[in-house]
Amino acid sequence: MSSTKADKKASGDAASWMFNVVTSVGIILVNKALMATYGYSFATTLTGLHFATTTLLTVVLRWLGYIQPSHLPLPDLLKFVLFANFSIVGMNVSLMWNSVGFYQIAKLSMIPVSCFLEVVLDKVRYSRDTKLSILVVLLGVAVCTVTDVSVNAKGFVAAVIAVWSTALQQYYVHYLQRRYSLGSFNLLGHTAPAQAASLLLVGPFLDYWLTNNRVDAYTYTFTSTLFIVLSCSIAVGTNLSQFICIGRFTAVSFQVLGHMKTILVLILGFILFGKEGLNLHVVVGMIIAVAGMIWYGNASSKPGGKERRSLSMNGNKSQKHDGLPESTEVDDKV
Repeated sequence: MSSTKADKKASGDAASWMFNVVTSVGIILVNKALMATYGYSFATTLTGLHFATTTLLTVVLRWLGYIQPSHLPLPDLLKFVLFANFSIVGMNVSLMWNSVGFYQIAKLSMIPVSCFLEVVLDKVRYSRDTKLSILVVLLGVAVCTVTDVSVNAKGFVAAVIAVWSTALQQYYVHYLQRRYSLGSFNLLGHTAPAQAASLLLVGPFLDYWLTNNRVDAYTYTFTSTLFIVLSCSIAVGTNLSQFICIGRFTAVSFQVLGHMKTILVLILGFILFGKEGLNLHVVVGMIIAVAGMIWYGNASSKPGGKERRSLSMNGNKSQKHDGLPESTEVDDKV
């Protein structure tokens, strides 16, 4: 790869990652205000609205010519939607049934599960430094976020479903993009309508079961509606940036670097919502986690740091591990 192409790829990677960080942290803060301040506790229905808004964007982009006709077989689409929806529902139920500490541990376990999927399904091999850097990231985030830890049988089952479905959904994003040469916009154009329809159908009933409140009985004020619209608008960028980042970095790298968002949310939460949770062990955990992320970035980018031993998909033998087919270059142009 020439230095010009390498510089362009590095710039594209940095821009994609910053796009994901900004939109992800933004939507967390907006949703926190929406749910805590305005009492809108219908998380699954809200996610359905997010994908409905994303669907509208893909329709506009297809009309403008940014999304070209592409094919995604129905069985693969249904499997993706199944994994994605179980991820959303599983996370909501896990948070309801488990302590915050065990919920955070479950989220941390997504990294080793994603590693397992890459090792088994993609024959990826990690160097010793890459493995150690992942452990440092897990340690740092655990110190930051894990407090009381208690678990019950049904909460444990919900956490297992949430972790595995999330890891499978993120792996499948990368798999589908490589298997069918789909750009992020194209893949989102296939999956967003199906997720919107299914979540808006199931969401109100699931939210009633979780909160004992009906979404149609909620009092929609001008301010709360404005926050819902803002949440949906930011979610479009979050959904798109997730597909772009997983396509460029793979699911494991997305999970490892994703904990930077956890650190930023903690920092912004202390600034915006009060500093009572800021103490020495949280600061130490942040430092450890950031050091681990820097180490991971260096270790995984070195020769042998993270490489695929063999590729099972036709036509991709010369493709680099974190690369995308040329057809996805539209992501860098829009």
